Amino acid sequence: MVIVGGGVGGLGLATRLCETLGRAGLAQVVLVDRWPTHFWKPLLHEAASGQLDPATHQLQYAVQAQRHGFEFEQGELTALDRAQRHITLSALRDADGREILPARQIAFDTLVLAMGSVTQYFGIPGAAGHALPLESVAHAEAFRRKLLDACLRASHARRARTAQADTPVSINIIGAGATGVELAAALRDTVRLLNRYSPFSLDPVRDFRIRLIESGGRVLPALSETISARAQRMLDSLGVEVLSTTRVTEVRADAVLTEGGAPLASDIAIWTAGIAGPPVLRTLDGIAVNRNAQVSVDRTLQCTNDANVFGLGDCAACPADTAGAFLAPRAQVAHQQALFLARALKCRVAGKALPEFVYRDAGTLVGFGREGAIGSLSSSLLTRPVFVDGWFATAVYKLIYRRHVMTLTGFARMALDTASHWLRRRVHPVIRLH
Repeated sequence: MVIVGGGVGGLGLATRLCETLGRAGLAQVVLVDRWPTHFWKPLLHEAASGQLDPATHQLQYAVQAQRHGFEFEQGELTALDRAQRHITLSALRDADGREILPARQIAFDTLVLAMGSVTQYFGIPGAAGHALPLESVAHAEAFRRKLLDACLRASHARRARTAQADTPVSINIIGAGATGVELAAALRDTVRLLNRYSPFSLDPVRDFRIRLIESGGRVLPALSETISARAQRMLDSLGVEVLSTTRVTEVRADAVLTEGGAPLASDIAIWTAGIAGPPVLRTLDGIAVNRNAQVSVDRTLQCTNDANVFGLGDCAACPADTAGAFLAPRAQVAHQQALFLARALKCRVAGKALPEFVYRDAGTLVGFGREGAIGSLSSSLLTRPVFVDGWFATAVYKLIYRRHVMTLTGFARMALDTASHWLRRRVHPVIRLH
C-alpha cells in the first residue's frame, strides 16, 4: 500500500495501517512525501506571525516510520502507470542541484493519493509573483522574514525621520476564510509584542495597517452568519480593516488593485483566497479529476475510474450528503477519511465489500490569538450546532492539535511534548526575532 502525501490524512492512515495490517503481516505500507517532516497546517498562521517555532512542532517521517513499521520515501510524485501499477518519484537534489537520490519507481497494489492542496490564484495578474501563499513551513518562514524586514525598515525610517517616516507597514491578506482571519488576528498580537524590542519599536496601531480583502459579502463566508458577525466584531476591536465585496484585480510589488477602487499600498501581500489540487494530478495516466484538479472519488473514496486508487483530504472531491455537493477541504474531513480508510482497506485485504464513508461534522473553531476562539460544535447528541466562545472554545481549540499529536505519537509522548512546549514558552521569548 503506497500513500502519497504525509499530511493529516496520509500520515494518520500510514500509522494506523501499520498498527493493524502491518503488524499482522498482511500489508507493506510505504509513505511518500516531498518533505522530510510533517507539520500540522492549521498552525501555519502562528508560524508565519512568529509566535511559534515550526522546528519544535515538526514530526520527522523517518522517525515515525521507524516507530510504527512503515517505509518512508522522500520525493515528489511525477507519474503514474495504472496498467503496471507503479508510481514514479523525481530525483531528490540538494541546494546546489546535485543529485541525492535518483528518480525511483514504486510498485503498488493499492495507491492512496493524500497530497493536500495548493494555492489557487484564479488567474489574477501578479498574484502568483507578488502574493505569498501559505501552504508550507517554507512559506510561513518567508512571510515572517518579510514581516521582520518591513518592521526594521519602518523603524529605521522613524528614527532617521526620512520621507517614509509616517508611512505605516501595510499587510494585505487576500481571502477572509479561516486562515486569513486567524492570520490577521495573530499579526495584531505579533506587532504588539514586537514593540517591546528597540529594533522593531513601532506603534502597534498607528504604524501598522492590516487589511483583510474578501470578494464575498462577509468574513468567514463558509460559516454561519452568527459566527461571521462575531468574527467581524472581534476583527474591528483588533483594528483589522475588513474590505468585503472587494474583488482583487491585480497584485503588484507595492500595491494591491481592486475593482473600482484606488490602489492599496502593500509592503506584504499574502493569498489565502482559494485552493486546488496539485497540478500533477491532471497528468496521472487519466485519473479522473474535477476542474480544481481534485481526484474524483466515490463514497468508498475510490477513484471513479480506477478501483485501485483512493483519494482523501484536500486533493479529493468526495461527495457530500447534499446532491451535487462535495466535502469542504478541512483537517477534520481528512482525519475522518483516514480513520475510515484504515478500516476499509482491512476489508479490501480480506476480500470483503468496501463500506461507504459517512462524514460527521464536529463543528468549526477559529482562533483569534490572545482574544481566544469562537465557533460552533456539533454532535450526534445535538439537534443543531452550538455556538461557543470564551475559555471553553479556546480550550477545545488547543485540544484539537493535542489530539492530532496523540493520534500519531500516543498519549505519553503527547503529554511530554505538551510539557516541553509549556516550559519553552517560559524560557524563550514569545516572539521569534530572527
